[in-house]
Amino acid sequence: MADVSSTTDVIPAPRAVEGPMRCAVVLDQDTALWAAPGTGTTERWLRSTLGPALGLPLPPGPQESRNSVRLRLDDTLEPEGYRLDVIINRGVEIRGGSAAGVFWGAQTLRQLLGPDAFRRAPVRPGVTHAIPHQSIEDSPRFRWRGLMLDVARHFMPKDGVLRYLDLMAAHKLNVFHFHLTDDQGWRVEIERYPKLTEVGSWRARTKFGHRASPLWEEKPHGGFYTQDDIREIVAYAAERHISVVPEIDVPGHSQAAIAAYPELGNTDVIDTTSLSVWDTWGINKNVLAPTDNTLRFYEGVFEEVLGLFPGEFIHVGGDECAKEQWRESPTAQARIRELGVGDEDGLQSWFIGHFDKWLAARGRRLIGWDEILEGGLAPGAAVSSWRGYAGGITAARAGHDVVMCPEQQVYLDHRQHDGADEPVPIGYVRTLEDVFRFEPVPPELGPEEARHVLGTQANLWTEVMEDAGRVDYQAFPRLAAFAEVAWSALPASAERDFAGFERRMTAHYRRLDALGVSYRPPAGPRPWQQRPGVAGRPIEGSPPNV
Repeated sequence: MADVSSTTDVIPAPRAVEGPMRCAVVLDQDTALWAAPGTGTTERWLRSTLGPALGLPLPPGPQESRNSVRLRLDDTLEPEGYRLDVIINRGVEIRGGSAAGVFWGAQTLRQLLGPDAFRRAPVRPGVTHAIPHQSIEDSPRFRWRGLMLDVARHFMPKDGVLRYLDLMAAHKLNVFHFHLTDDQGWRVEIERYPKLTEVGSWRARTKFGHRASPLWEEKPHGGFYTQDDIREIVAYAAERHISVVPEIDVPGHSQAAIAAYPELGNTDVIDTTSLSVWDTWGINKNVLAPTDNTLRFYEGVFEEVLGLFPGEFIHVGGDECAKEQWRESPTAQARIRELGVGDEDGLQSWFIGHFDKWLAARGRRLIGWDEILEGGLAPGAAVSSWRGYAGGITAARAGHDVVMCPEQQVYLDHRQHDGADEPVPIGYVRTLEDVFRFEPVPPELGPEEARHVLGTQANLWTEVMEDAGRVDYQAFPRLAAFAEVAWSALPASAERDFAGFERRMTAHYRRLDALGVSYRPPAGPRPWQQRPGVAGRPIEGSPPNV
């Protein structure tokens, strides 16, 4: 099998390619689609997405047809692996180790058909579509290939979320981490607590730029997803073999909830009835009170969340929980003594541990940001290692599963260039090449410990992303590089062929254009992508490797 980079423009790069040859298979109006049992998600996707893009009806046809696309399962392949064969006089066949594998093979087929396959309607009606004779065999490196989208800081309407699920599927990403609650907004309907969205989903105004910026957008901002919206999002994701992991942040990042239900806050320290949904950014001192009332309230929230999200993991946040109010609160201090947990870090560990046990009793797994290590890691919990590699290393060595998402490497809200025209520059410069060279498994982990690294995730925090265009700009093209890191069997960071990746990106930019993605061009932002005069918080130098 030939070298991948010299034979295909597919992103993420497949493991092995044989060909392509000069002869080709042609898809036309007569091309049939045959789907074996268990391949229905791909059959539906081909007819609803790829067919309309190219003007191909893809009618059902016999398995033995020479002019056909055939889908079948093959238990000799890895669960998410696939083999795509494009063979003269035999048509196209996609075999997958599971339904997901067949679906990922169809995403590769779409790329082989060119950028027109990424549109919603044919732009060249009547043209036949040729695919060079070749075979591709492929499977992912990691089972968790994630994207986190923060819809609390800036709300993204449902159609935008569905669009991002399509973009994830096109890049073979399979975990959507849905950050639904924070100080600046509560985004999911909870029927037993209607004020969470009646009050908590709207703020009166919004800081424009970094929190040090003097600018404000003086109009209400907000929105939320009804439970039927959530069901639709989850079902849409499942059709694309994407798991949705909801995040309900506790015990910090909770001012929107406290504004809706003041009794959830530390009422013996501050007047919680005076709080509103927060309108600026940063770490907020208003955190949940460690009371039985708070636990019962959030058990009610999580009961409804479990009914909406059927996946294995529930994310509970656990990050950046300011401890000042707990230190001042007689109620919190009495709780520390009652529980014998020593201090405020121990109190947070108890809080997270309560929901770890509560979720485990219902057949689910808790995952949280690496602060849940403070005061002792909750048994059975998994860790999103965001402050660097260190939290993930500690957790993996203790036998806990880890998702590596270090902010210094894969926080896509960080700026892409040090140019003065970069919009609202945040953090260290993380270029396309930097993301391409990111390695999720640190060398400190031995083989047994490394098995606890479920995978990796890129995070999109939206404080300075006020609309979908800004989200696109920060995500792309770097998300394409991240997808390759998460999927492909790449060599060590320094040995990776970035020049080859850039060559493949030349073709991929045309696909992103067809999808309407407002990515950052290689030459820099377009005039309408700039935000002159809006302050950011750039950090100079290289990020620490911690």
